[in-house]
Amino acid sequence: MYIDLDEPLNGDFMTTISAYFDGTTVRTLEPTPLKKNQRLVITVLDEFISDETKVKTLRGSLSKYANKDLQPLEKNAWADSVKEKYGTR
Repeated sequence: MYIDLDEPLNGDFMTTISAYFDGTTVRTLEPTPLKKNQRLVITVLDEFISDETKVKTLRGSLSKYANKDLQPLEKNAWADSVKEKYGTR
């Protein structure tokens, strides 16, 4: 059971954020309105979520297509492309 209190309770703001532990990091299931150094109280439940519930990230998903030999050229790629298309003025 999750209780979501969006109104101040005795002068304090409280809210519940759904999350899971991936073995290394606690991952939230939705964007969080947290501020730096904000105090948290974490309650660990004896429940588990399915893989379908976990937030999927695409970070690193294309790394298998990376060509390490071309990476040094990326820094100036845009400027070089503009020069090639429009010439130098």
